[in-house]
Amino acid sequence: MLIGEPDGRPPLRVGTRGSKLAVAQTSIVAADLAEASGRQVEIVRVTTHGDVNRASLQTLGGQGVFATELREALRAGGVDVAVHSLKDLPTASAPGLRLAAHPPREDVRDALCARDGLRFAELPAGARVGTGSPRRIAQLRRLRPDLELRDIRGNVDTRLGFVESGELDAVLLATAGLARLGRT
Repeated sequence: MLIGEPDGRPPLRVGTRGSKLAVAQTSIVAADLAEASGRQVEIVRVTTHGDVNRASLQTLGGQGVFATELREALRAGGVDVAVHSLKDLPTASAPGLRLAAHPPREDVRDALCARDGLRFAELPAGARVGTGSPRRIAQLRRLRPDLELRDIRGNVDTRLGFVESGELDAVLLATAGLARLGRT
């Protein structure tokens, strides 16, 4: 995917994961880069270990499973820049690489997407609620110890599908991610 007008120079190559959300987030950054640099920007999709392996993130080792291949692409010169969700990066910096910039913070809230339009307080005891975030699980457990919490994986559509299919009563997702995908 190319953004911006050609100017005779090779495009800046921006690496990202291939999910709809990752590409949506990267498209925003790519448009800003094209405008600021006057160069065309190419979005390069990189498949990561976390994308291929469907095991629980805790089983896979948590942070880094979505970042290693992007870092390798940077080091190998396959991409010039990588865009990634900061929450998925390891806390230790990678030798030879640096966090060069970050876009303005968007909505920091989480969104409960529940069956039948239920609100959080209306979820019945034992309701099955899914999230892929240990932080969200801890918050839910503190607020509602009566809920059955499930660790889930998958893109936004997959997670919402757990509710639509009846497998879960609700999922907790980032409001900003839903907005980037036009799912508000």
